[in-house]
Amino acid sequence: MAQMLPPLKPIPIKERLSVLYIEKGHLDVLDGAFVIVDKTGVRTHVPVGGVACLMLEPGTRVSHAACALAARVGTLLVWIGEAGVRLYSAGQPGGARADRLLYQAKLALDPALRLKVVRKMYAMRFGEEPPERRSVEQLRGIEGARVREMYKRLARKYGVEWKSREYDPDKWDASDLPNRCLSAATSCLYGVSEAAVLAAGYAPAVGFIHTGKPLSFVYDVADIYKFETVVPVAFRVAARGAGNVEQQVRLACRDVFRETKLLDRIVPGIEEMLAAAGERPPEAPEDAVRPAIPNPESLGDAGHRA
Repeated sequence: MAQMLPPLKPIPIKERLSVLYIEKGHLDVLDGAFVIVDKTGVRTHVPVGGVACLMLEPGTRVSHAACALAARVGTLLVWIGEAGVRLYSAGQPGGARADRLLYQAKLALDPALRLKVVRKMYAMRFGEEPPERRSVEQLRGIEGARVREMYKRLARKYGVEWKSREYDPDKWDASDLPNRCLSAATSCLYGVSEAAVLAAGYAPAVGFIHTGKPLSFVYDVADIYKFETVVPVAFRVAARGAGNVEQQVRLACRDVFRETKLLDRIVPGIEEMLAAAGERPPEAPEDAVRPAIPNPESLGDAGHRA
């Protein structure tokens, strides 16, 4: 009689690899783990639950078993365009927790609480407190000016000709080299940030600085770490300007995520920025119906399925 394997449990996101790109292959499950099969039939195993985010480029097929396994172990599947220029869809690895979603929505909908969170994000990003008596819109303008200056400063540091941050997602090759490198780099960061937001139990769409987008909160979180991680990588690769720069950017981003221990910091960082509002997550109403079958204790982060 075959022995049943114990149920899979998510690995905490801080203990995972950051991102893995898959192109022109078939993502499936073999012996309880992800396996990538290329067109020649060569199989490459991926440690089950050991990657925060799998980026699926054009030419990739995914089996039902792989999607189900990703949901159980909390690995985010993201369907992207070539070189990460577009994000088409994302497979949520468990979904937001109700208590944290209500907490996040409360902070985002209250103007005074939202401003406190935005001010904390500003302080975490630039290492200093923002000017007093400024609205969210004014802080956004100040932030934009500082970011443009930081792009110019990094371009001078690495000897890259810089005009401005712009690109057309429908015309990838029409962008200049620095913008292509930056787009490839930020796609890596957005994938990791979205996986962390979901792992922490929050909703990617409910943002504070960014609003109205499916990934507004992801952009908020990613911006805090962008200039210490992926932006210098993009300019460094653009300065060399040889070979497949998008691939070089991805590999360099993978290394810098590991060196900076990004996944170890990003979930506590989310909690820190939201805690600046001075509010506690709401308690469930006394008359609320409790789960008939409570979830077992999980080894993973709060938002992952047990």
